[in-house]
Amino acid sequence: MRVSTRRRVPRRTVRVGIIGAGFGGIAAAIKLRQMTAASFVIFEKSPDVGGTWYDNRYPGCEVDIPSHAYSFSFWRYDWKTTHARQPDLLKYANEIVDHFGLRPHIRLNTAVTDVVWDEAEHHYTVTTADGDTETFDVVVSALGLLSVPNYPDWPGLDEFEGTKFHTSRWPQDVELSGKRAAVVGTGSTAAQVVPGITPEVESLLVFQREPGWVEPKKERAFTDRERWVYKHVPGAQWLHRGYLFYQSVVRFKAYDATSHAQDRKREACVEYINSTVTDPATREAVTPDYPWGCKRPVLASTFYDALNQPHVDLVPHPVTSVTPTGLVDSRGVQHEIDVLVMSTGFQPTRFLSNIDVRGLEKRSIHDAWADRTSAFLGITVSGFPNFFILYGPNTNGGFSIIAQLERQAEVAAKAVRRLESGPGYVDTDERMQQRWVKWIDGQIAKKASAMESGCRNYYHSEGGKNITQWPGAHLKYLVVTKLLHRVGIRKVSVPQ
Repeated sequence: MRVSTRRRVPRRTVRVGIIGAGFGGIAAAIKLRQMTAASFVIFEKSPDVGGTWYDNRYPGCEVDIPSHAYSFSFWRYDWKTTHARQPDLLKYANEIVDHFGLRPHIRLNTAVTDVVWDEAEHHYTVTTADGDTETFDVVVSALGLLSVPNYPDWPGLDEFEGTKFHTSRWPQDVELSGKRAAVVGTGSTAAQVVPGITPEVESLLVFQREPGWVEPKKERAFTDRERWVYKHVPGAQWLHRGYLFYQSVVRFKAYDATSHAQDRKREACVEYINSTVTDPATREAVTPDYPWGCKRPVLASTFYDALNQPHVDLVPHPVTSVTPTGLVDSRGVQHEIDVLVMSTGFQPTRFLSNIDVRGLEKRSIHDAWADRTSAFLGITVSGFPNFFILYGPNTNGGFSIIAQLERQAEVAAKAVRRLESGPGYVDTDERMQQRWVKWIDGQIAKKASAMESGCRNYYHSEGGKNITQWPGAHLKYLVVTKLLHRVGIRKVSVPQ
């Protein structure tokens, strides 16, 4: 018998700091546990896990991606409905955290403010809002894209005497019964809030700056038989999940503004408007004049029905200022209200806005992004060793963001596994990052031209570049992350 004389090299212990305990941070921790021997700490600024599904608790809050797709691939789950509601998603997050034993690694109510690379020691110093510091070999940012509320700068907002709040900061004790309420915005969140509060309020004004294309979500509860099949028949849930991802590939073809798929999408949406909205003036006001997909399409089955209610009025004009008792629209018309609900979105183009990340030569990542925010695979930035971003530039979309987060967490975990083999760090080839950005721009222009067709959306930076959206379905992202991560992310050896 031949005996190998090859000596086993001891594996290096890598310590990882994860920022955020939403689905991105959870994915990062689980992939590290599955693929490496690394130790990790998860920092979470909120009092509990869940990320956006902890913060957002407005009436009607639910996901608009089917449950079997908006979930992790590595754990089969007994979903009750085709589209999970906020309490179900928060429960799902907590059950995964407990199932995989992550809770002892999580530090709640702990916000990270600074992440600074030490070039001599080849590790990061992480500083929290309390002033505490800790060192990590690797840092993974899992802050999410839609986490910093966008508060409007309307003159007079501070002087409003009624109740006012952003949808992501919904007061649990707010009283709406008998109140004159206004919801500013008609995006995906507003399309859930409006029908959610319509039964409670005395009157409701819905302010629309620009209409969006709306499709029926077709949400429903799974039947007992369906739940039994998905729970007990091997492969049934994964087969359905695969079908949903296949549908997303077909659906993405409509993002080509010149395609027949685009025409069919627009025709279907117009038919939905004509068959659902009863008032002719409202039908005209909610019909966009730009291609489907320029804004994020809204999937909502009850929004138009809410606009049909006699005590609900659509105001198809933007708010320009606020008085102590109401809102003033762009025509100069004043609307008296008691409660102001700001469904005014987030700040998705301000990546890592609340954290100062410094890499080689103490350069700030925000300085590196002065001309354009970018990252190789949407995950790593040249000059910032051992630093990984989940839900980074040009990764939003792809159908299910949870699937995107899994791919990103796998890239980070594979890099950590390479670091375990010995001293050194990983960094991104700047030329590969530049080539990646060029490819992204080309794919958007070729495959997703509807995104660039001139409407108001959250995709673009002040310089006009689309820095948030992934130009394809998830399958394309899965392929490029599998093929390119070792090409662009290289290990730099250092002497022991």
